[in-house]
Amino acid sequence: MCANEEPTDAVYPSSPRRAMVIAAHPDDIEFVVAGTVAKWVQAGAWVRYVLVTSGDAGSHQPGITRQELARVREAEQRAAAHIVGVDDVVFLGYHDGEVEPTLALRRDLVREVRRFKPDVVVCFDPTRLFVGDGYINHPDHRAAGQAALDAVVPAAAMPLIFAELREEGLEPHRVRELLVAATPEPDTWIDITETIDLKIEALRQHTSQFPDDWDPSEMIREWAAESGAKVGVPYAESFRRVILIREDDR
Repeated sequence: MCANEEPTDAVYPSSPRRAMVIAAHPDDIEFVVAGTVAKWVQAGAWVRYVLVTSGDAGSHQPGITRQELARVREAEQRAAAHIVGVDDVVFLGYHDGEVEPTLALRRDLVREVRRFKPDVVVCFDPTRLFVGDGYINHPDHRAAGQAALDAVVPAAAMPLIFAELREEGLEPHRVRELLVAATPEPDTWIDITETIDLKIEALRQHTSQFPDDWDPSEMIREWAAESGAKVGVPYAESFRRVILIREDDR
């Protein structure tokens, strides 16, 4: 980073008061942003997770049903969230592997945004298709990311969009910032050096996803070190930051 550049947010300006993290599946948050969540919670933030699915197709175990797997993965997600201090977890109940950025999903996410009224929403980059030469981004990740962006901008703030939600007592809400995770073009880094152990411990709660007792710690530390090296800290998570309300907009 050049000396005359405005500093990237290796040290994020402050913890939000209320933050919502929207993801497709149990374990998505732990792989990518749980270090940031832990840091925010320690600073006093109230964080809510919104999971579009319960991960009810994420298994090769013979004979298991969607319903059984959903129960397992919801329990794992709640345990993982608790590790970083989050006890507010919402499951929308869409089927794993079948998520599309429909109006129905957008409405459901607008409902959650208006209900919780977050300052910051964290979601996943819907434009990322190829990750290196060995992974194609899950279609649910892309669909959930697109629906989240469309819910926040402009729908959640517009009184005539999904006006039926006002009949539920849910008034429009303007989110101040978006942090888009798992993006190939980050411009913001958050130092998670003090919370990476919590992130790893949270990820370990998803035991149904780790065959043969695989330990994710080495991989997570490698990823976080690569991000941290961009801004001179041991471990970081990276985002694309979109500021929707600036101080002079008040």
